[in-house]
Amino acid sequence: MKRFYILLLLFPLQVFSQALKVANLQCEYKSNPMGVEASSPKLSWKLQFDGRNVMQTAYCVLVSDNVESLDKNIGNIWDSKRINSSTSIEIAYTGKTLISAKTYYWKVMVWDNHQHVSTWSETAKWQMGLLATTDWAGAKWIAYAQMPDSMRMVPFQAGKGPKGLPPANDVLPLLRKTFTISKPVKKATMYICGLGHFDMSLNGNKVGDHFLDPGWTQYDKLALYVPFDLTDKLVQGNNALGIMLGNGFYYIPRDKRYRKMTGAYGYPKMICRLVIEYKDGSVSNLVSDESWKTAPGPIVFTSIYGGEDYNANLEQRGWNTADFDDTKWQNAIAVTGSPQLNAQAADPLKVMQEFTPISKKNIGNGAWVYDLGQNASGIPQITVQGKKGDTVRITPAELIHPDGSANQTGSGKPHYYNYILKGGGSETWHPQFTYYGFRYLQVEGAVQQGEANPNQLPVLLDIRGLHTRNSAATVGSFSCSNDLFNRSFKLIDWAIKSNMASLFTDCPHREKLGWLEEVHLVGNSIHYNYDIHRLALKCINDMRLAQTPEGLIPEIAPEYTKFGEPFRDSPEWGSNSIILPWYVYEWYGDKDVLANSYDMMKRYIDYLGTKADHHMLTEGLGDWYDQGPKTPGYSQQTPKGITATAFYYYDLDIIAKVAKLLGKTQDVATYNALAANVKQAYNKAFFNAQTKEYGTGSQTANSISVYMGLVETQNKDAVINNIVKELKDHGNSLTAGDIGFRYLLKALDNAGRSDVIFDMNSRSDVPGYGYQLAHGATSLTESWGALPQVSNNHLMLGHIMEWFYGGLAGIRPAPDAIAMNKIEIKPEPVGDITYAKASYESPYGTITTDWKKISNRFDLTVQIPANTNAIIYLPANPGSVITEDGKPVNKNQFLGYKDGKALIKTGSGIYHFSAYK
Repeated sequence: MKRFYILLLLFPLQVFSQALKVANLQCEYKSNPMGVEASSPKLSWKLQFDGRNVMQTAYCVLVSDNVESLDKNIGNIWDSKRINSSTSIEIAYTGKTLISAKTYYWKVMVWDNHQHVSTWSETAKWQMGLLATTDWAGAKWIAYAQMPDSMRMVPFQAGKGPKGLPPANDVLPLLRKTFTISKPVKKATMYICGLGHFDMSLNGNKVGDHFLDPGWTQYDKLALYVPFDLTDKLVQGNNALGIMLGNGFYYIPRDKRYRKMTGAYGYPKMICRLVIEYKDGSVSNLVSDESWKTAPGPIVFTSIYGGEDYNANLEQRGWNTADFDDTKWQNAIAVTGSPQLNAQAADPLKVMQEFTPISKKNIGNGAWVYDLGQNASGIPQITVQGKKGDTVRITPAELIHPDGSANQTGSGKPHYYNYILKGGGSETWHPQFTYYGFRYLQVEGAVQQGEANPNQLPVLLDIRGLHTRNSAATVGSFSCSNDLFNRSFKLIDWAIKSNMASLFTDCPHREKLGWLEEVHLVGNSIHYNYDIHRLALKCINDMRLAQTPEGLIPEIAPEYTKFGEPFRDSPEWGSNSIILPWYVYEWYGDKDVLANSYDMMKRYIDYLGTKADHHMLTEGLGDWYDQGPKTPGYSQQTPKGITATAFYYYDLDIIAKVAKLLGKTQDVATYNALAANVKQAYNKAFFNAQTKEYGTGSQTANSISVYMGLVETQNKDAVINNIVKELKDHGNSLTAGDIGFRYLLKALDNAGRSDVIFDMNSRSDVPGYGYQLAHGATSLTESWGALPQVSNNHLMLGHIMEWFYGGLAGIRPAPDAIAMNKIEIKPEPVGDITYAKASYESPYGTITTDWKKISNRFDLTVQIPANTNAIIYLPANPGSVITEDGKPVNKNQFLGYKDGKALIKTGSGIYHFSAYK
């Protein structure tokens, strides 16, 4: 290989293209990740080039265990040599065996179809996690106290639990450890898990910017550890680590405040290993054990559902610094913890935005209410000044009562925060281990600065909302000329952001649970906006852990509590175990997820088979929260069994495709045969040959039948026409619910009826997006009608975002695309919309569209990333004049006309098309 690089240096200089570059190097779907546990990590990169029609033809990857070797173009861990391939994602590392906790450095060179050779990319790196139990170097789970076995309650009890349970608030401990650094440090890495949540500091300063680490899991099977690089934070001499612990979903205390469930895996605990590599080549470890010191902290109550209380008088100044006297603290005790530890691979939660009040109101009785203007997930932060021992209470709420007070009716009450002042100056505080969904903050026990204060209450100097969410990167943008659509996009986006925690939650307050149907239904919208690859993988693993011995996938994962039927076994929810792995493969090209999920998928299909009666399923919730004459909840418009059986068929179709990809020939035949039987039974039971409708002819019944391929080819147009007719006959009013609405949109979009999608989502006088906005919603609500008695920040109805990107703006995968390697640009200029533009950062690079209607001309600018190709669907007919950059379109690119559009094939590059009538 060395000779190969010498030959490269002898090539004429012009061979090396300054324009062809390799960028955005990722390992395991992240830039420079820590905690990598894969034995063969997946590598990816993106090509950047100013020209057109660029395809990679070959690549070379070098991996080294030191930067110096890599700088000399020596891959002492892996030298792939030149590999002739266009693949730039999901490249499997095949070098030497990787070692726990070790850092590896890598770079890439590529060749393209124009005989260009890139320079070497910038150096990237990844660091391995702890791959075996022995890699924890004897670290122990430690705690302030051990929970008695009699108190342990797993699974949790729904609601407040059995009657007669006494209050049992736990100690929220601090843990500390001092250590000495006596020689120069090369690298220091902390691997830590604190349950339910932890916050870490070093020498008095918070480490990192994470919130609610680690992510929620089924703790009796698995917990997540988080790696941190402490290299630049250590000092020569004495150092001190400080850890705060909170409850999270590990322990939900019995208290008079709100809780969705009651239960306990145990009291808070922690395990860690700090690996210190010195410049002289030696290595030392600091691990959690009984030598750590611990004491109660100033947080005196915390509940993931009920809120948090903080007594500043219990603070111990300097507790997390090396000079603190901890002789009065007790030694930590060794306890048992989760049996399996894996690295937290999904993006951490962080404070992503701050809101300050847009208005305030004194509602009497010493209470003030502040309007932050946006309903979002998060925590309040206050700055107050007052007397020692005074208490300020903050109550968050999505809505307000007629008198202006906080209204928690639909979001779980009571949830509040108490802050007890220490006095002596301004004090700033926010909750540490809980959060809520809110727009309003009601403050009692304090007076707004500048207002009359006859009772000498604490003075509120500042108040704001800190929006917390999963920090997954934003990868998309959308806007158009229709203000209602732009506001609808923002409405949905806030529900997405508010419900991306360490799992996809339904709401950020009342439940905070991973209801599974929303992931596959709204996931196609979410993935246009955010990079959810790693969060989706966590969701899939949560399902694996939640699957029962019988094969059931419950409706929530992690399954902290077992809800009664029909809230545990519903195929529309459980089918996420089959649909989401397939979607992740389609979105990101991740084939490993299919292999890793196949056993779960098979077991779930087998389970559905045991529940089927003559290939029909009737259990579950059906089209949850559809719009009907009654209060929303159970399906009103669509007969029981239609959605459940349709999903059974859809699952079989997907698992047959997965089996084919994985080379499981016998399974392919088995599942295809079973799917044919289900289809026959479905049509026999639900299809009316005279009316060409399914079931009641509801929007959901007909649409899901079309989208999932249950309609025979000869009847498809008639069924679609019935969907359109039903909408027109009812003034374009929506009735489809949580399950059906996505398929209504997809059936219409695939049939070229975006005009109908425009019409039914352009109203504000009937329940829908416009109706919610007209009634003051700033985040998508649980019900189409924005009912005040239910959640007003809910993820499950956000399906139209997929159409904004893929229909209106026109960025969509080709039918056989994987990870957008083949693209369709198919804009739908419907209604009164005069322009739309969108961008999407695909696994291969940036895709953009920007179209405008000007008089009799349609202008379209598109960007197609290198290593992909596209077909442009330009609104035009044979009488149109079509140009690209002002010149006639190349005949070799023109594919003809179809359904009122001119089809033009392109490679990568930026293109400016126009069509004149």
